[in-house]
Amino acid sequence: MSTMPTLSSLSSSSSLLTLRRSLTSTFPNYPSSHPLFPKFPKPLTLKTLIPNFKFSSAVTTTAAAATKTPKSLKTRLKNNETLYGIFLLSFSPTIAEIAGLSGYDFAVVDMEHGPGGISDALNCLRALAVSGTPAILRVPESSEPWAKKALDLGPDGIMFPMIDSPKSARKAVSYCRFPPNGIRGSAHTVVRASGYGIDEGYLSNYADELLIMCQVESVEGVKKIEEIAEVEGLDCIQMGPLDLSASLGYLWDPGNKKVREMMNVAEKGVLKKKPNNGGAYLSGFAMPHDSPENLKSRGYHMVSGAVDVAMFRNAAVEDVKKFKKCLVEGADDQKDDKDGDEKYWSE
Repeated sequence: MSTMPTLSSLSSSSSLLTLRRSLTSTFPNYPSSHPLFPKFPKPLTLKTLIPNFKFSSAVTTTAAAATKTPKSLKTRLKNNETLYGIFLLSFSPTIAEIAGLSGYDFAVVDMEHGPGGISDALNCLRALAVSGTPAILRVPESSEPWAKKALDLGPDGIMFPMIDSPKSARKAVSYCRFPPNGIRGSAHTVVRASGYGIDEGYLSNYADELLIMCQVESVEGVKKIEEIAEVEGLDCIQMGPLDLSASLGYLWDPGNKKVREMMNVAEKGVLKKKPNNGGAYLSGFAMPHDSPENLKSRGYHMVSGAVDVAMFRNAAVEDVKKFKKCLVEGADDQKDDKDGDEKYWSE
């Protein structure tokens, strides 16, 4: 049995060399590597420790979430499920966590209209991972740098805004694929998308699990929507009713008959081909004049019915309105309505 050398034995250079060899002899010899990516002995992975462990496309952060393998959005869509989600613009991890725990099928973290950036989006993804809720990142623009930074976070889906031609849709898809199938930059050994390099199957699985969405929200886009929906690698068309109404000159009247007619044209164009036969899934956002139920009845596969800041705004305005009403009606009426008062504070 070998023993560690004593301090007195380290006085000679030969002893120092012996110590160095004894400390490094257990490690294999690796060829020299790039200075930015030093080669260390292969670390233990979750796959090594837990043979049956499987990663979802978004890295989970709790033991409860890690023990289950939720179906990907693409798998659920292939199973003909209609998915219901929420848009998150506040970039509050607490609100994101509540949204996930509430049971939404997906949540869109919106970097196009929300005030947050990549770091803020990361915290929301971590909050959603607690409940295993799939996260979709909407990037501010359709560009390779934004797509790269978003995808490195490990979302379940990515949404590109303002897509108005097959060419722009093909570019968006290319931003999501590594060469030779695309132009996505690679740091898969260290980013969150691959579990910081722990998920050994990431490169094999990411393309199958990532939901690529292109948003059509202009007259020009609607004219070419059938061609856009047929772009290889594009999974889903997201309709943008507000920007479409602005494109038609009805920004203040999104429920205008002409806007609704163009929306119907766009919907039929997407649904003309089935997703498993060269087409794309259809996703939309409910409006005051167009409920989630209406969207579902028209064939939408994914429906978003709420925005976090709008939900809080409505609740806050109603809360103040109730109290102001109490002041007008007088304190005596409040004393006679104890049950109603208790209900008010518990709502």
